[in-house]
Amino acid sequence: MTPTYESSAAKLIVCERTGRWAIALRRELAEAGVRVWETRTLADCRDELVENPASFAVVELGANLRGLLRLLASQPRRFPVARLAVVADRSQADYEWLVREAGAVHFLCSPRQVALLARLACRHLAQVPPPQQTLAKRIWTGLPWGQSDEG
Repeated sequence: MTPTYESSAAKLIVCERTGRWAIALRRELAEAGVRVWETRTLADCRDELVENPASFAVVELGANLRGLLRLLASQPRRFPVARLAVVADRSQADYEWLVREAGAVHFLCSPRQVALLARLACRHLAQVPPPQQTLAKRIWTGLPWGQSDEG
C-alpha cells in the first residue's frame, strides 16, 4: 500500500508497553493541544504510519530490537515524511548510537527530559501540510456553524 500524503493527517504516535512516555508527553504538550495516539506493538505502530504517513512516532526500545531496527531502516522508503524517535530505559542507553545510525531522529532515556522530544514532535507536525481539500470543503469547514458532508 502506497501512502498518500494528501489524504492523511499527521499524528503523534507513541508505541510502548507501559504508557509512561505517553503520559510524560501528554503532560508536556497539555497547552499545545497536541493529541497523543498510543499503540502497544510495532505492528500497530506500522499500521498507524500506513494510515498517517507524515506522523511523528515515538517508539520504545523493548525486547523486539530487530523489529525496531527494521522499522527504522524501512522508514525513509515507506514513510519518507514521517519521523521516528526512540525512548528506552536507562539500562539500554548503550543502544543510542545504534538506533540513531538506523534512522532515529532522537533517543531519550529519561521521561524528565521529554521537553525536547515534545518540541521536535510539535515542529514536525507544524511543518506537515494539511490534507488537501476541495474549495467547497474548505469553505464549509471554515464556516462558524460547523462542517458539512457536501463537497
